[in-house]
Amino acid sequence: MSKIKEDQLKKLQELVGTINNLQLQVGEFESKKHQKLHQISEFQGQLNVYQKELEDEYGKVLISLQDGTISEDEG
Repeated sequence: MSKIKEDQLKKLQELVGTINNLQLQVGEFESKKHQKLHQISEFQGQLNVYQKELEDEYGKVLISLQDGTISEDEG
């Protein structure tokens, strides 16, 4: 049985290895992305609860994130 040349085999192995490594990295990125999206969802839930607490205390108003100034919600 014949074989490809040693340098050809090495190049083939390197290319396939690089592709496999990149696919693994993409999988890791997707896993991290999923975790971050879950964290965003958790913090959005916390924000909703806190906004409700503020609304109960101050009514339906707008609050500046820069300095905490309260203004009437005209919407």
